[in-house]
Amino acid sequence: MNWHAVKVIYVNEMMRTFRTLAQSIASPVISTSLYFVVFGSAIGSRIESIDGVSYGAFLVPGLMMLSLLTQSISNASFGIYFPKFIGTIYEILSAPISHFEILLGYVGAAATKSLIIGTIILITASFFVDIRIAHPIWMVSFFVLTCVTFSLLGFIIGIWADNFEKLQLVPLLVITPLVFLGGSFYSIDMLPPAWQTISLFNPVLYLISGFRWSFFEVSDVSVGWSLLAVAVFLFACLAVVSWMFKTGYKMKS
Repeated sequence: MNWHAVKVIYVNEMMRTFRTLAQSIASPVISTSLYFVVFGSAIGSRIESIDGVSYGAFLVPGLMMLSLLTQSISNASFGIYFPKFIGTIYEILSAPISHFEILLGYVGAAATKSLIIGTIILITASFFVDIRIAHPIWMVSFFVLTCVTFSLLGFIIGIWADNFEKLQLVPLLVITPLVFLGGSFYSIDMLPPAWQTISLFNPVLYLISGFRWSFFEVSDVSVGWSLLAVAVFLFACLAVVSWMFKTGYKMKS
């Protein structure tokens, strides 16, 4: 394992974050705080609690997940797309570093950024509502797995994208709607039976449900299904990345 090469990629990506601190960290934190204030005030005044959890607290895992998913994808996709855009990807591919080490550097940095943002959002939310974490170990596990998994998805999108517009295509038109329809701001038990069934086909529902369970022991689906969904998506992303490196898909041409 060439840890020096991994460190160089990782540190370079992290330094880019700190050079654009307002955009990379402050912006998503402020946006999520505004979501919390608006939804917590406007809707929270009409919904006192859901499954025994105050609506303000109920929002926190959903808002964190919204930020984690979008930021993980955006950070990882831009991180690998930029070397493609300026042509330095060929230097990286020809260097004495394995594909796994390249992946570890870029995905590790993107996941770290998302972990930092998620932690700051959690701390910020604690000033608005009383937050309790019933299962801290499970919370951290869902936290880390989600960041890593969607950073892998972002890495795939970054390789697939031909322009900057495509980098935003999946986060804006696919992930964000799925998060909003995946029980971020409500429990699917509040929906009509037909819509409850449709919601079960939304993969993001399982992520949010498992993450919320680690806080309040309240979930829309069983925790086992949530863990299985994360694991399946993680290995699917690893399989796609492996195929991309083996074939040189949009990297060697």
